[in-house]
Amino acid sequence: MRVFNRATLSDDWKAGHADAEQPARAWFAEVKKAAWTGPTDVRQRYRSADFVGSDRIVFNIGGNKYRLIVRVRYAVARRQPPLGGMVFIRFLGTHAEYDRIDAAAVLGTGGAEP
Repeated sequence: MRVFNRATLSDDWKAGHADAEQPARAWFAEVKKAAWTGPTDVRQRYRSADFVGSDRIVFNIGGNKYRLIVRVRYAVARRQPPLGGMVFIRFLGTHAEYDRIDAAAVLGTGGAEP
């Protein structure tokens, strides 16, 4: 998967959530290697992921201390050549911060989507 808006992750751990850095980096490294074609692929690795609408996923990271919201465009495996998927990072914050936002509407801090 191609991951966009990585600055959203680093901005958060630089803004007082230093303990989010390692789990966020681990998540990023795993997702870069993935080729999700649908929610089933996500569930195989991230059983606690919550799906919000048709294109948002909420991940619990850092021992369930943080919530990571992404927008996903799944890979299309049946095309030749296969069309790779894209993940747009929208939010990383504590559970308390997450409770104050609308996961389906949060836009993130930057980066245009193709």
